Amino acid sequence: MNQTRTFLMFALLAVAYLLFAAWQKDYAPLPPAATGVTGAAAAATDGSVPGAVPAAAAKGAAASAVPTIGNGTAAASQEPARLITIRTDVLNLTVDTRGGSLVHAELLAYPSTAATHKQPNPPPTVLLDSEAAHYFVVQSGLVSSTDDAPADQPDHLAIFQSAKSAYTMAKGQNELKVDLTWQDAAGLKVVKTYSFKRGSYVIGLTQRVDNGSRALWQGNAYEQLLRVAPPKPASWFSHFTDPESRAFQGAAWYTGEKFEKMPFDAFSKAKDHLDSKIKGGWAAMLRLYFFAAWIPPAGQTDHYVTETINPDSAQPHYLIRAVGPTLSAAPGQAVTSQARLYLGPNVQGTLGAIAPGLDLTIDYGMFKAIAVPMHAVLSFLHGIARNWGAAIILLVLLIKGATWKLTAVQYRSSAKMRKLQPRIAQLKERYGDDKVKMQQATMELYKKEKVNPMGGCLPVLITMPVFWSLYFVLTSSLELRQAPFLWIPDLSAADPYFILPVVYALVMLGTQWLNPVAAGMDPAQAKMMKVMPLLFTVMFAFFPAGLCLYYAVNGLVGLGQQWWITHHLERDEAPAAS
Repeated sequence: MNQTRTFLMFALLAVAYLLFAAWQKDYAPLPPAATGVTGAAAAATDGSVPGAVPAAAAKGAAASAVPTIGNGTAAASQEPARLITIRTDVLNLTVDTRGGSLVHAELLAYPSTAATHKQPNPPPTVLLDSEAAHYFVVQSGLVSSTDDAPADQPDHLAIFQSAKSAYTMAKGQNELKVDLTWQDAAGLKVVKTYSFKRGSYVIGLTQRVDNGSRALWQGNAYEQLLRVAPPKPASWFSHFTDPESRAFQGAAWYTGEKFEKMPFDAFSKAKDHLDSKIKGGWAAMLRLYFFAAWIPPAGQTDHYVTETINPDSAQPHYLIRAVGPTLSAAPGQAVTSQARLYLGPNVQGTLGAIAPGLDLTIDYGMFKAIAVPMHAVLSFLHGIARNWGAAIILLVLLIKGATWKLTAVQYRSSAKMRKLQPRIAQLKERYGDDKVKMQQATMELYKKEKVNPMGGCLPVLITMPVFWSLYFVLTSSLELRQAPFLWIPDLSAADPYFILPVVYALVMLGTQWLNPVAAGMDPAQAKMMKVMPLLFTVMFAFFPAGLCLYYAVNGLVGLGQQWWITHHLERDEAPAAS
C-alpha cells in the first residue's frame, strides 16, 4: 500500500533499534577495567581531579616519545589555589590557578533551556564544569624531559599567580589577555597567557618559558581535555525524548586526513586507545550542539593519546591529550609554545575556517552527502520564512515539487493495482495453492494491463535517505535547538503534546482508506496494516518534532496528490468502460 506498506519493515527495525539502544544504555554490563593505564590520579585538596600528567622522560629518549605517565608533584597539590573569573561578550569562564586550568565555562548566547512564562530568562548553557557529576575541564602545562628535572614543574598541578581575581572585556574592547605566572627557586619562569577576542569562541594559549636558571631547560608542552561520562537518563522514556541522551558523547580527533571519534565506553578497550603522532590535527570532547577542542599550530606534529583515569572507580575520568614537540631554552633564553582552544557551539559553515576538519564535529555519518546540502537548503528557506518550522514546510513543498511526477507514477501504479485486485482474487481461486502458476498468471495480467508492480518502489528509495538525513539534520543542527513553532517549544525534541504523531497516524488512515486491503492478502499482513497507524504514532512520538512536522505535512500533501490522481484516473476510465 504505497508508503504505508513499504515503511512496515523500516518501522519495525527503527523501533527495535531504539529499544535496543535504550536497553544497552541503561542495563548493559559495566566495561572491564582498562589495562595498562594509571589509576593513581588522586583528587587534589580542592576536590578537583587532576588527571595524569607527563612526568620526566628518560634521558636520551627519542624526542618523539610520549613521556611516562605520572601523577604530578605532592608539593604542588599541597599549596593553596584560588579561582579567577574571566568574562567576554560570549563566554563566562572560571580559571583555577592550580595549573591555570579552565574549570567552568558558560556560553552566554545559548540558554540552557527554552524560555517559558515561568522562566523567561533561563541560565546559559554550561560546557565546562568542575562538579563531580558533570566534570569537564580543560588543562595545559609544561613538563621537563630531562632525568634530573626538579619535582616542582609548571604542569597542570602547579600553582600559578594572577594579578587580579576577575577580568572583564569592557564595552568597545576587542581583545582581552590574561597572564598567569609561575616561577621556581632556580629562576625558571613560565607565563601562561590566555587571549580572547570579541565575538569569538577561540581562545589563544601561549606558554612562555624564560630560563633564568644556570642549566639548559628541555621539555614538552601539552594540552588535554578531561571529563566524565554524562549521567544516565532519569528514565527509559527520557532516553527517547531527550535528544542529548541519544547523541554521541566522547572524544574525537582529526588526523589531518580523517575524522575519528571514540565513545566513553570504548576507552576501556586497549585496542581502541589513541597513541599516535599526528601532524595538523586536533583533539576534542564532543557533546550535542557544543564541544571543546585543543588545536595545535598548523603543521605541528603532536603525540595524541587517550587514557582512563581511575578506571576502577564508580565514575572514571576520560582524557585526551596532545603532547607537543620538544622545546629547548638555554640559560638566559626563552622559548614559547602556542595552541588554540575552541569552547563553543557546533555551528555548521563556520568551523572549517578555524581549523581543517573541525566542521566534521557535526557528524551526519553515512548520510552526510545528503544532509549537508539539505541543511543548506533548509537554512536558505529559513532566511525567507524566518521560522524553522515554516522552513521545514517549505522544504516539504520543494521536495514534493521536485518529485511530483515520480510520486505520480507511484500513485497511478497503486490505483491500477487496486483495480486489478478482484481479478487477482479470481486467479487465486482458480489456481488454489499452485503458487508457480498463480505467479505466472499474475505477471501476465500485469503485462496485459501495463501495470508495473514495482512502480511504487523508486519514490520510497528516495524517501528513506531523505528521512534519515533529515533526522540527523534536525537532531544535530544547533540552529534548530530550542527553535519554536506554534505549540512546539523545540523542534529538535519530541512534540510535547504528541499532536504531530497523531496527525501522521490520521494521514495513514486516510491512505488506507484510499487503498483498501488487497484481495488475497495474507490475513496476518492485513492485520499488521491495520495497526500500522498506531505503530507509527508510537515511533514518531519519540522523534524530533521537526521530523514529525516534515512527515505530517509530507503525508498530507501526498494524500491530497493520491486522492487527486485516483479520482481523475477513475473519472477518465469511466467513459471507456461505458
